[in-house]
Amino acid sequence: MEYRYLGKSGLQLSVLSFGSWVTFHKQIEDNTADELMGIAYDNGINFFDNAEVYALGESEKMMGRVLKKKNWDRASYTISSKAYFGWRGKNNKPNQTGLSRKHLTEACHEALQRLQLDYLDLFFCHRPDTNVPIEEVVWTMNTLIQQGKILYWGTSQWSGAEIMEAHRVADKNHLIGPTMEQPQYNMFERNKMELDYLPVFKNVGLGTTIWSPLAAGFLTGKYNEGFPEDSRFAIKGFEWLRDRWLKEDRINKVKQLAVVAKKLDSSLASLAIAWCIKNPNVTTAILGATKKEQLLENLKALETVNKLTPDILTIIEDILQNKPYLDLA
Repeated sequence: MEYRYLGKSGLQLSVLSFGSWVTFHKQIEDNTADELMGIAYDNGINFFDNAEVYALGESEKMMGRVLKKKNWDRASYTISSKAYFGWRGKNNKPNQTGLSRKHLTEACHEALQRLQLDYLDLFFCHRPDTNVPIEEVVWTMNTLIQQGKILYWGTSQWSGAEIMEAHRVADKNHLIGPTMEQPQYNMFERNKMELDYLPVFKNVGLGTTIWSPLAAGFLTGKYNEGFPEDSRFAIKGFEWLRDRWLKEDRINKVKQLAVVAKKLDSSLASLAIAWCIKNPNVTTAILGATKKEQLLENLKALETVNKLTPDILTIIEDILQNKPYLDLA
């Protein structure tokens, strides 16, 4: 397994990691989660991703039970949580969502309880909050670090300008700024990683823990002829995923990408993940799986990435036709 430094920090994360979004509690139960996390850990994965909103807190509880049972050396793995949406769903009351000092502090405490941990390695602001001054967010995260409850803090789906503003506030007040960002990044979602964040990478450094490298499974090719009943596209509440990805022009591109994967003696999934981690600004790509075979296949991306020559990357770009460019007009 390859390991990369998280931005300009001293923390190293495995280039492939394992997450619980959608799968934990909704698609799999404890025994499967235990098996999959064990396979991930045994293959060198040292980062496990979670969030307060995933399965309304049940995902963190499940991961906490597995970690308790595994009893791995705490220094050998890193755990994240994210706060913004709250975990009570429609029952959220004022101050139980967002990035206020109150919610971030309480969300951190609740995540520690659910995960049965003494501290979080990474703590993300799950979305930007226009109702809360960035200065309040930076001070709160700095306090949580000083208290030993989190080690690093970051953002998710923030703009490059918002991240730079957080660094400006941190520098002005001699505080710790955001170390990492968790954006969506895959063959069809490229703007933030390949355009918006370029000044951040250059000027202050930024670790990235990208999510949905397979576009919620769309880039496996399994949805080319519809969607299986046991897939995440069929889960109630996730219809938006289906509406977003199942478009004829994109399906045609996926079919062309499958031909490229076959020529490389690779699965389409492993090609798509390898394409993501080929980007040197990607610290780690978060995998999600419901079956052992699926996870093992995705781990083969570590072999496929070595097959992505400049010529192959050009062929892929010719298929995608969506590389973002700065408009100087």
